[in-house]
Amino acid sequence: MADSIFHEAFAVGFLWLSLSDAPISLVKSIQDKILFIGEDGEVLDSVTTPDDNFWILGANINASTATLNGDSVFEPLYKTARLFTNSLNYTFKGVWGNHFVRLHFCPFPFENLNVNESSFSVSANGLRLVSELNVPNEIAYKNLEFQRSGINSSWFSLIKEFIIVVNSEAFVLEFSPSGGSFGFINAIEIVPLVDELFAGSINKVGGNAVSLNVSERGSETMYRLNVGGPEIKPAQDSNGWRMWEVDSSYMITADAGFEIHNSSNITYASMNDSIVAPLPVYETARTMSETEVLEKRFNMSWKFEVHPGFEYLIRLHFCELLYEKARQRVFKIYINNRTAFENFDVFDRAGGINKAYHVDFLEPISSKINTLWIQLGPDTAAGAAGTDALLNGLEIFKLSQNGNLAYIDRFNALEESMGNSKSLTLWIGVGAGLASVVLLAVITILIIYFCRFRREDFTKKSCSRWRAGSSRGATVSNTYARGSLGGGSVFGSMPTIRVGKWFTLAEILAATDKFDEALLIGVGGFGKVYRGEIDDGTLVAIKRANPQSQQGLTEFETEIEMLSKLRHRHLVSMIGFCDEQKEMILVYEYMGNGTLRSHLFGSDLPPLTWKQRLEVCIGAARGLHYLHTGAERGIIHRDVKTTNILLDENFVAKMSDFGLSKTGPALDHTHVSTAVKGSFGYLDPEYFRRQQLSEKSDVYSFGVVLLEVVCARAVINPTLPKDQINLAEWAMKWQRKKLLHTIIDPRLNDKYCPESLKTFGEIAEKCLADEGKIRPTMGEVLWHLEYALQLHDAWIRTKETESSCRVESEGAQADEQIGESSNSKASTPTDQLC
Repeated sequence: MADSIFHEAFAVGFLWLSLSDAPISLVKSIQDKILFIGEDGEVLDSVTTPDDNFWILGANINASTATLNGDSVFEPLYKTARLFTNSLNYTFKGVWGNHFVRLHFCPFPFENLNVNESSFSVSANGLRLVSELNVPNEIAYKNLEFQRSGINSSWFSLIKEFIIVVNSEAFVLEFSPSGGSFGFINAIEIVPLVDELFAGSINKVGGNAVSLNVSERGSETMYRLNVGGPEIKPAQDSNGWRMWEVDSSYMITADAGFEIHNSSNITYASMNDSIVAPLPVYETARTMSETEVLEKRFNMSWKFEVHPGFEYLIRLHFCELLYEKARQRVFKIYINNRTAFENFDVFDRAGGINKAYHVDFLEPISSKINTLWIQLGPDTAAGAAGTDALLNGLEIFKLSQNGNLAYIDRFNALEESMGNSKSLTLWIGVGAGLASVVLLAVITILIIYFCRFRREDFTKKSCSRWRAGSSRGATVSNTYARGSLGGGSVFGSMPTIRVGKWFTLAEILAATDKFDEALLIGVGGFGKVYRGEIDDGTLVAIKRANPQSQQGLTEFETEIEMLSKLRHRHLVSMIGFCDEQKEMILVYEYMGNGTLRSHLFGSDLPPLTWKQRLEVCIGAARGLHYLHTGAERGIIHRDVKTTNILLDENFVAKMSDFGLSKTGPALDHTHVSTAVKGSFGYLDPEYFRRQQLSEKSDVYSFGVVLLEVVCARAVINPTLPKDQINLAEWAMKWQRKKLLHTIIDPRLNDKYCPESLKTFGEIAEKCLADEGKIRPTMGEVLWHLEYALQLHDAWIRTKETESSCRVESEGAQADEQIGESSNSKASTPTDQLC
């Protein structure tokens, strides 16, 4: 039996194993809850469990010393590890009931072994916990996910936490390395739990409450967050020694909630709740209140990556910290785009202010989904005094399926896929003979090289000339594939497309005078836009992407793909492109009057007349209507706003910037499920909430554009009073009162038809309906706008007729007055005296 050092903390009641062949110095006592064994082997106020309480079985077991690179709480534990190349069992006697089992992994250089090649599985009394675990890959992936969210993460260790029921004489943890590989473990925690942690029924999302004994099934803790507050260290959680992360790393919009804090007189709603979470979780919260730039119809949203094909228990922690009576904060809870709870009032359910309370939900995840969304938003139909939501903490637990909690992560799955491919290639090679394989490979390489060279050369030559009359008919084939960024073209994976001229970088530099900032006409998320001249002096707009932006590459490819399919009078036309020397450059027709927004506010340009505004909106609506109906499946613009509506020298409106566009749903579907993208203030709240994109999302954004056109102000202006910050909310309040005319652009000077404005406001209101299914189509929007223009034209004609009649009437009155004057001159002196 190998020697091992362990300690037991009766104050918290858990067993801890530090895996080493020799005593190590653990110099820190965490709030006196755990006491350690010193370097000289002397027990420092602790109690060691007799050796017959556990034993270790296994071969080829070695210990190593780690570098100091873990969490500060666990650093001493991560200085050592137990390595194994064969199966290794830890058997514990006298461990009954429900327990947290935490496995600690901190990779570091092992002598003669590459830690990146480690791979192993773990089981507990027959329950499979992990399969083919590669710790470095999992840590790297977690850091990568945080970095994609804009969080600078520096995780060095991995902790896997499970909830397991032990109902036998012995509790056995079995570690099994994958074939030809090895495994390691730094520390093991076993923390007893009370049955009340998962007592009672659970609300099934979209269904009724169900009785579910979570502990007996076995589960894995996926996430545990302190919402709206700081990280909570294990020492602050005396009932489970749990770590609570901050929630901002998982929010879709990090500033989409206001953090509040109140640590006074918080109590638990019931005795059982005191076991569920420590009080610090309930002392902080995230709420929608005080978020001055957030439209209240948008929800606070958290997104988590999960393993497909499992059921998940979602535990939400609540404590009302502000309101002192019910119906002040009523909201909805959404889980994976479904309503999990309506009319949720924390004060009412918990029994008052400062009462800690939790609620559980059960959500199955299909084998095709790997994300879990949790969203909270106001329940506007509940008649509450405030439109707000609140959350203090959340936990997500994965439940076992048929005795299994294991899921092979994407790194191992990828490697496995590559391995199968290699095995298949090898099998074919052996069957055909080594000489045949070599000969076939050489011939294949030569054919690919020859064809690629010829096709590239042909494509370059065919695209090297451009004439205004034929530019829109030029073609670039998918064989034009020099690679991606850094290699040249981005068209290797795209179908045959019509994209106009391929410009050399020298031509672009000449057209823009080497990107002279004096020619800069716009800056956006993609990059900068310059005015330029090509060939015989034709003016063009040249959009140059930021070469360091991966988003820019994606939008570059999308825009070329979309514009290759689209030709319409109210869509900006692309003339050509340049992808030389890592540059991503698009060349468009030049729009002499710039963006619609520049004619509404923020510039010294003269204001548009009401007729001009209607005509511009009609043009943009025609462009969007074509997008939605002109292709087989339609195209959703996804970024409709006044800066993406451009005006030519005749003020003809054209939609531009298709970098975020998305092909619409198939005929038998109503939406496309996709990540939320767009511009804040214009985003469809239903799309934001459900991540379900449809043409009606464009309709909502266009409704915001209509209000921006009539009011001539920014859609979000945090400098205004709170009720005016969001244009859509503010304008709709006046529209519903039939008083939209009181907030329109004063520069219109009443030179508009009231009935035309009324029609305009009504269609804008319909566009901004909360539910996409009751919004009009762009075709219907277009019809109402054209009708509003007809009303205005008729009003103008009437005014002109009235003016003409008034002039004639005034002339007749003048003649009459002249006649009266002549008669008076012929009157008698007596009459004149009278």
